[in-house]
Amino acid sequence: MKNPNTPQEISDYKSIWMKSGGYSVSIHSDLDVKGKDWCRKNLQRWQWAMKTWTDVHEHTIYFEDKSHAEEFEKQWKSQN
Repeated sequence: MKNPNTPQEISDYKSIWMKSGGYSVSIHSDLDVKGKDWCRKNLQRWQWAMKTWTDVHEHTIYFEDKSHAEEFEKQWKSQN
């Protein structure tokens, strides 16, 4: 399903691609708001997911597409 609209459809869609792992980028926990803002401005809600406290002072953002993960990582590499 592409372009899920309802919260339930978005959740269902994410769970499908998250089962295969997606593409992950870790960021410092201090950057969580900026990271989420970037995702909200550049991606659709069903194309990314954040898990908090995946390590000490670290959150992980998962992306459906590798290109999105790479673009996101470029933005935060110097700040991590």
